[in-house]
Amino acid sequence: MTHTIIADLEKRYTAKKYDASKRIAAADLEVLYEAMRLSASSINSQPWKFIVIESDQAKQRLSDTFANKFQFNQPHIKTASQIILFAHNPQYKREDYAKVIDQDIAIKRTLPENREQSFGAYVFVDLNTDESGNNANWTKSQTYIALGNTLHTLARLNIDSTTMEGIDSELISELFAEELDGYVCDVALAIGYRDEQQDYNLPLPKSRLPTEQVLTVL
Repeated sequence: MTHTIIADLEKRYTAKKYDASKRIAAADLEVLYEAMRLSASSINSQPWKFIVIESDQAKQRLSDTFANKFQFNQPHIKTASQIILFAHNPQYKREDYAKVIDQDIAIKRTLPENREQSFGAYVFVDLNTDESGNNANWTKSQTYIALGNTLHTLARLNIDSTTMEGIDSELISELFAEELDGYVCDVALAIGYRDEQQDYNLPLPKSRLPTEQVLTVL
């Protein structure tokens, strides 16, 4: 099949070794960050924070979170151009959704007199919230939508990436407490450019199950 979307997805893969001398251009980062902001989410909830680790100081802080486990991902922290922490709000509340509604009013998508009516969609939050107010499973799912959108955008920009669930979420919450402000990071994304000589995953064929095993058309 010949199509630009398919070409993007065919060429992208999980980078295993980065070239520390290469950095992503500011213009490409601008496109990437805007694409992340425009990601879809249930009821347009946007229950996320994207924290970009870029400076040497920030990279050292993140590297320190690998003290106890997942050291196989630690080398990416200092060799990738940036690392993005995808964080979700574990207790998304009515006042969080109010920010979305008020933004809709500000851009004239919603009339001010319809503000209260707009909270009708909040029922989806209630359906996914337990008695303690926790809805982390739901908000984390929204964050993964943004992650998927980010991966395709990176492929379009010819930027390599490595999704990392192998991170110490508890230690990240401790060492980045101020930036996270109660949000939780369970997945991070290293971005940059592959080491052409040392990335063992680069020459390997792409592996996916056949269409007939995963797709049913009724």
